Amino acid sequence: MNSASRDPGNRDASSADDAIHTHGSFFGRRKGHKLRLHQADLIEHLLPRLALDISGPSPADLAGLFDRGVDDVRLEIGFGGGEHLVAEALAFPNLGFIGCEPYVNGMAKILAQIETRNIGNIRLFAGDAAELLAWAPPHALARIDLIHPDPWPKRRHWKRRFVQDATVAAMARILRPHGEFRFVSDIAEYCAWTLAHLTRSADFIWTAERASDWRLPWADYTMTRYGHKAEREGRTAAYLRFRKIS
Repeated sequence: MNSASRDPGNRDASSADDAIHTHGSFFGRRKGHKLRLHQADLIEHLLPRLALDISGPSPADLAGLFDRGVDDVRLEIGFGGGEHLVAEALAFPNLGFIGCEPYVNGMAKILAQIETRNIGNIRLFAGDAAELLAWAPPHALARIDLIHPDPWPKRRHWKRRFVQDATVAAMARILRPHGEFRFVSDIAEYCAWTLAHLTRSADFIWTAERASDWRLPWADYTMTRYGHKAEREGRTAAYLRFRKIS
């Protein structure tokens, strides 16, 4: 399992599961808070209109997934409650955004925001980000964001972390030249792990030139609820940016 996000709410075991599984596999706990009726309705009726179907060949250009033309496409892996992804989509209406989230409650939350704010430049994938990376065409993305992923702290679970040599290579394949991978975590060991994997890759360079480049969020960064909680509890996050060399 390459679940990248902290569970924003345990997985619902309601009848909405059947509708969800037709649009991608969700990973996570079966037990959890039951979806409200409107959330279940969004999963059943709105998600199919926005969900990526990766069962067939990928399009030559991911921009074609959006109803109106977009200049570039970005991906957020494990968007949790959707705060950062929604803020980015609203701030950059000329860009297309793909959000990948394996937990049903997180998907229901972002669908509610998409409906309420009438957001037209977000598409969703309800499953494993590694499968999405393998499906996407080369040089299709301008940026990939991974914000507060599950650190899988136990050594026997490290293989479940999203950042692995294989996924770094997969990101390099689908990022355009000079595209970026951005990573945020308050877990120092996972930050070190990510730095080790990205800096040993021949495809990426770490963009930091001074301590403030990784100690402070990048401009216009939208803090997530988890990020605010980490700050309240005294945990400091690192904000890592890696640029694809060519």
